[in-house]
Amino acid sequence: MCIRDRITPLLFEKADNPYDMVKLSVEEIRDIIKPVGLSPMKSKGIYGLSHILIDKYDGKVPQTYEALEALPAVGHKTAAVVLSQAFGIPAFPVDTHIHRLMYRWNLTNGKNVVQTEKDAKRLFPKELWNDLHLQIIWYGREYSPARGWDLDKDIITKTIGRKTVLADYYKKKK
Repeated sequence: MCIRDRITPLLFEKADNPYDMVKLSVEEIRDIIKPVGLSPMKSKGIYGLSHILIDKYDGKVPQTYEALEALPAVGHKTAAVVLSQAFGIPAFPVDTHIHRLMYRWNLTNGKNVVQTEKDAKRLFPKELWNDLHLQIIWYGREYSPARGWDLDKDIITKTIGRKTVLADYYKKKK
């Protein structure tokens, strides 16, 4: 479990909605989220975002890419995660893990995450997107990490992997 996953419940114990969040000071938020890193900036962001949600959206998180991406510090990937995980709206968030794995698996050309997302949405049925992106991340963490990768444990890459990725792996292994 990553640090963020351990810290979020601690923060939400104190404030699990924008109205309660603005009752905390920026310093209180910073103290709770400090282990995550960059807490001075993130605590100001959380506090400010809570005010925006109250002022513009009656304290509710918007449910469109456009509205989410207009919020400070919310990019396309974060918006996609919110839509898929919070609201069940089909989205395929692509982070560096999915980008790396889809390249290893020869499912994208690897040029950028925008292209990888387009390829994922073209290849996989829409009803699978919300679960599949998490499954790919979990698979990657367990069997196909960026560092310490052991191809013998990675059946997917071993079976359908990009030829150049496999060749580089065996070349480095010698």
